[in-house]
Amino acid sequence: MIETAFTPLASLAGGVLIGLSATLLMLLLGRVMGATGVVSGLMSPASRPDFAWRAALLAGMVTGPGLLWLLSGDMPAIEVPVSTGALIVGGLIVGIGVTFGSGCTSGHGVCGMARLSPRSIAATLTFMAVTLITVFVIRHVIGT
Repeated sequence: MIETAFTPLASLAGGVLIGLSATLLMLLLGRVMGATGVVSGLMSPASRPDFAWRAALLAGMVTGPGLLWLLSGDMPAIEVPVSTGALIVGGLIVGIGVTFGSGCTSGHGVCGMARLSPRSIAATLTFMAVTLITVFVIRHVIGT
């Protein structure tokens, strides 16, 4: 059985930082912080300044664990209880969902919900419902 480690203080701190960064990006640049939109825009930026903020945001996402290691001396524990094949299939499914859903969970769930976007509210409700069903099936029907 897969055990979920709940870390309320670390989760709260992470949520506050994500919310703060999304708010600052909207306030300072008028842009929505959806991870897939940031990365796709990085592949074909509209301008040099557009590339710069996207590259800086992505660099911050990638270097965050290293900064934590420098400050605390410990790397975050990363446990992936599935095979590489399952990760690849999951990545493909997420890519398809992002394409058809016009954005990812961070764009819809954090930024779209804050703007009261009906499309984002529907997308986030769909993400949450499918997640609930998937976890139930994997944990209680399949039994892994």
